[in-house]
Amino acid sequence: MRRIVVFVSPGSVLKLAIALAVVVALSGIGFWIYGPTPAIRAATQPVEAKPASSSPSKGVSISVASPGRIEAQSDAIEVGGGVDGVIRSIFIREGQNVRRGQVLAELECGDLKSALAVAQAEAESSRRSRDRLLRGSRAEERDAAGQKTESAKAILAQASALLDRNKGLVATDSISHVTYEEALRNAKVAEAEYRQAQRYEQLVNAGPLPEEIARANAEVQAAEERIQFAQERLEKCVIRAPLNGTVLRVVLREGESFSLSSPRPLFTIANTLGRRVRAEVDERDVGRVHIGQSVIISSDAYSGRRFNGSVTRLATMMGKKSVLTGDPADKADRDILEVTAQLQNATELPVGLRVTVEFVE
Repeated sequence: MRRIVVFVSPGSVLKLAIALAVVVALSGIGFWIYGPTPAIRAATQPVEAKPASSSPSKGVSISVASPGRIEAQSDAIEVGGGVDGVIRSIFIREGQNVRRGQVLAELECGDLKSALAVAQAEAESSRRSRDRLLRGSRAEERDAAGQKTESAKAILAQASALLDRNKGLVATDSISHVTYEEALRNAKVAEAEYRQAQRYEQLVNAGPLPEEIARANAEVQAAEERIQFAQERLEKCVIRAPLNGTVLRVVLREGESFSLSSPRPLFTIANTLGRRVRAEVDERDVGRVHIGQSVIISSDAYSGRRFNGSVTRLATMMGKKSVLTGDPADKADRDILEVTAQLQNATELPVGLRVTVEFVE
């Protein structure tokens, strides 16, 4: 058997020892900076005890338990204005009961008030013009036209008489042809003026044409429609309650701007005379719920108390979870069916409270 002997110099041993010391030192520094690995931390840290879930009601067989939220008797309605503007006044507060049609707020709409005044002035002008057209000329205008006609008639008679006289004189060479032609010209001018005066008198005494009346009526109607449009826009500056209910939230304040393109409403209102719950039933338990089924509501905020109700509506389409329980084991990507139940004597429950809904078999 052959023996292999390796000779190591003292210098090499010293270098090896220094290298090992450096590696150990770097490992210690890394552990001090970054801490233990996740596996070590999980093994060393104490595990918190999870609170026990609420047990089902005693003496009642529960088929399904689902998370849900308390809602008002009606769906919450987000109320806004019909036009853009700055909030001038707010007349209600959160928690206040309001009646349908009650004024909640008012927007600053000075430009719309000016537009309404202009439309009203234009409509009044159009109506006066139509009345003047239907009435015809004034009595003074008719009298003036008649007098002008009589004057023109008298001038024509005088010119005609002078022309007849000059005809005899020119035949005997008592007057020149120039004088006769001048008399002839004056007679023709007088006749033309008389005919013009007659036509003017007829025009003054005549009534309006059908197309003139139609145009005047159209102008009045258009002006009145502009008034109605301006009034409707101005009315939208006053925000009224769409239903009898309670103001759940006042979103904007006086001096803030409201815009139709903004997603923020002015108020949130709902009928809070009763309560209902909207439960989210897991897709695996959909077949266990039905209309008229009794439900029992419980909440950590009302420990030891139960509220009864019955199912009134099942959604026709599956959806995604919106009520999160906070349990890490709860799968948020699972489809659910929204189930609505009407509650009894539960008006003390605040709207939006997260509850547990137990469906009785």
